[in-house]
Amino acid sequence: MSAAPAPAVEAAPPPIHTISLFVNNKPGVLVRVALTFSRRGFNIESLVVSPAAEGRFSRMTMTCRGAAADLDQVVRQLAKLVDVVHAIDHTGDQSYEVEIALVKVECPLDGRTQILQIAEHYHARVVDYGSEALILQLHGSSEKLDACLELLRPFGISELVRSGKLLMARGRRVT
Repeated sequence: MSAAPAPAVEAAPPPIHTISLFVNNKPGVLVRVALTFSRRGFNIESLVVSPAAEGRFSRMTMTCRGAAADLDQVVRQLAKLVDVVHAIDHTGDQSYEVEIALVKVECPLDGRTQILQIAEHYHARVVDYGSEALILQLHGSSEKLDACLELLRPFGISELVRSGKLLMARGRRVT
């Protein structure tokens, strides 16, 4: 008599890392950064690029999953790129993080009470009332947005747009 196979244990997904880059604001920098991740087999899950306080520089904030040692190697390679002034993995650092999402939830006029209660709990703002749908604007940590979206899924999310994570190091630390 053979023993039944043990149930497969799902491995926890690798942790999410938040990496910020301070770069020269020049054409082609984003392509070179993306290729650095691609060559090492990483998928960039979110990416935000914006001008820095001084116009000749830009700030890039990206998230991706992977082992810390492998991502450390990527960060070192990024720092060597000509137009990268500095690259930092902020995972585990004290920083302020925020993300914005727009969520379109299908709901007829008579079924909105629960959705509006969820929105109020998560401090979401209703930015559009339609006859068959609402558009909510959420902001906060990625975990807060994920929790709210899980509660809204049973009502029918027809569209979702997320900004990607924005991050700034606290205190005098450099972002």
